[in-house]
Amino acid sequence: MKEGEITPGIATKEYISRRKRLLELLPENSLAIIAAAPVKMMTDVVPYTFQQDADYLYLTGCQQPGGVAVLSHECGLCMFMPEPKPHDAVWQGQIAGVDAALEMFKAEEAYPVSKLDKILPNMIKRSSKLFHNKLTATPTYTDLETFQNAAHVGKVSDLSIFTHELRWVKSPSELKLMKESAAIACQALLQTMLHSKTYPHEGMLSAKVEYECRMRGAQRMAFNPVVGGGPNASVIHYSRNDQKIKDGDLVLMDVGCELHGYCSDLTRTWPPCGSFSSIQEELYDLILQTNKECIRLCRPGASIRQIHNYSVELLCKGLKEIGILKRDAFRLYHQLNPTSIGHYLGMDVHDSSMISYDCPLKPGVVITIEPGIYVPSSFDGSERYQGTGIRIEDEVLITETGCEVLTGSMPKEIKHIESLLNDYSYTKGMEAATV
Repeated sequence: MKEGEITPGIATKEYISRRKRLLELLPENSLAIIAAAPVKMMTDVVPYTFQQDADYLYLTGCQQPGGVAVLSHECGLCMFMPEPKPHDAVWQGQIAGVDAALEMFKAEEAYPVSKLDKILPNMIKRSSKLFHNKLTATPTYTDLETFQNAAHVGKVSDLSIFTHELRWVKSPSELKLMKESAAIACQALLQTMLHSKTYPHEGMLSAKVEYECRMRGAQRMAFNPVVGGGPNASVIHYSRNDQKIKDGDLVLMDVGCELHGYCSDLTRTWPPCGSFSSIQEELYDLILQTNKECIRLCRPGASIRQIHNYSVELLCKGLKEIGILKRDAFRLYHQLNPTSIGHYLGMDVHDSSMISYDCPLKPGVVITIEPGIYVPSSFDGSERYQGTGIRIEDEVLITETGCEVLTGSMPKEIKHIESLLNDYSYTKGMEAATV
């Protein structure tokens, strides 16, 4: 980290500014309670990899479990910090306590979490309204009688209506991290694509993309990679990743990584064998043109809903021309694609979920554009299209004058994909022949 940063890329002053802006949104005399994410256990002594609650991280910069942050107009930021036990340092390393809350995270007040039940009830009593991060609520405070009384009379609401509004538009520092995260994912997926002709196995490609992301600095994958070969690509959130990809089949890879709290998310579909069949090319080109047309609509004032409706028109028209849809096209279309054209992206993969898709886009908002068609093997239509799944997903930053495609370095044109796969395989073959 650079001097003055709490987390890599985000300065102390930005965290302070976030809390100030949240207080400006909160009603007068209200209290916000934000809990850190809990540790989830794989077995009795083995934890899953810890991932911090996005709102807690956004407001405090603290990456450890066990804490509760309280924000109010009266006291500013008050942090209740976990207390290390004698053996904790041996098993878990050093734990940030009260001193770190004051010195590093710049809390106005800080106490051991053991004192929460003595201090927080009085803060609740003095407040006319409570807000908390509902999905990460912890019994540490929800079991308090004063909290339960407030909930009983309707004084408790979900804080995300405010935090998602703040997180929706990214700061320059956040956008820098998101661009880096997107660049890592693009480079990793490209290397995986080139790897796929030699190792056409879903599990190997999943391992390859995670390796490439981590070697470039990502802390983790943003979600379990979707690696669907052949008919598996028609399962939208396929995650088994345990099949061999048959020669001539397409593989759909939906991947993303997390860099210092910020996610990337992109999808490409290609034939590991090196060439699209005529049927695959016909469907792929429809998805590609829809992807490009929808990206052209990305600008301030547009909405995800408007872009989605336009994508449905384009895809319905194209699928009728191809012959996949004939009667009752609109209803049958939703059997082939029940998803939205995109979603907001940021600290969560589906970020700022409290913000409506009807909301006009603003500069600094990042969305995905991901048209796709998923024809199940059981689809009542032409057999030659059954079991086919194609999606092309890009990350798009809304700018003052239009948009910037953050995943624009990742090839998606048919000729570029085929050329890359075949030229790479030829080069590798020549290298092997000279050894």
